[in-house]
Amino acid sequence: MGPHTHGWWILLHIILFVFWLGGDLGVFWSSRFVLRPDLTPAARATALKIMGGLDLGPKICLVLFLPSGVTLMALEPHGAQVFGVNPFGWPVVVAVWLFAAAWLAATITDHHHPGRRPWVRRADWTIRLTLITALGLTAVYTLAADQPFGVDTNPRWLGAKLLLYTVAIGCGLGIRLTLRPFGPAFGALMTTGSTPEVESTLKRSIDGCLPYVWGIWGSVLVAAALGVLKPFAEL
Repeated sequence: MGPHTHGWWILLHIILFVFWLGGDLGVFWSSRFVLRPDLTPAARATALKIMGGLDLGPKICLVLFLPSGVTLMALEPHGAQVFGVNPFGWPVVVAVWLFAAAWLAATITDHHHPGRRPWVRRADWTIRLTLITALGLTAVYTLAADQPFGVDTNPRWLGAKLLLYTVAIGCGLGIRLTLRPFGPAFGALMTTGSTPEVESTLKRSIDGCLPYVWGIWGSVLVAAALGVLKPFAEL
């Protein structure tokens, strides 16, 4: 592929970063209105609907970050070898995109039908936990080895970026676990009205996600900086 094609793939990677972070900011801002007891239940339900709609964007971006990143690595393999074979050949790139398409389908299905198809959520959790393990180990190896996968350009920036990606996936799972009490509490708000117990559960659920949200923001921002600056790389 020519340099212009490479540029388009870089642009896609940047667009995913922008929509991921921008969408997350929108979700955060909407959540503040969901927590306001001075608003009517209908207004808070509208804020929740906006929050849910905005949340789909970052979920899509998280999934597509993986295949777009692998594509960029395939365009600049820098002599990478695993058992004498380039691990970023185009058959591998196509396989990763097909895997990402299946993961994306599961993510979107679970987003639009939460709880209705438990096997979809289990599959999504399995994928995310597997990626955290596999990519996390790959990132640590890339950071620790002198010439990881035979690459002699000091790709530790890439290892750090990969590690931050796994952190973002893990933070997303932390958010899901923290939000588990939210659904029943919001259902009670809609049916029986506001009570101190309901408001406390709602606030504890959403505000409890803030450390994970900050973890995602920090990971995405630092990963973007590493991708642009490539510190200490010998290119």
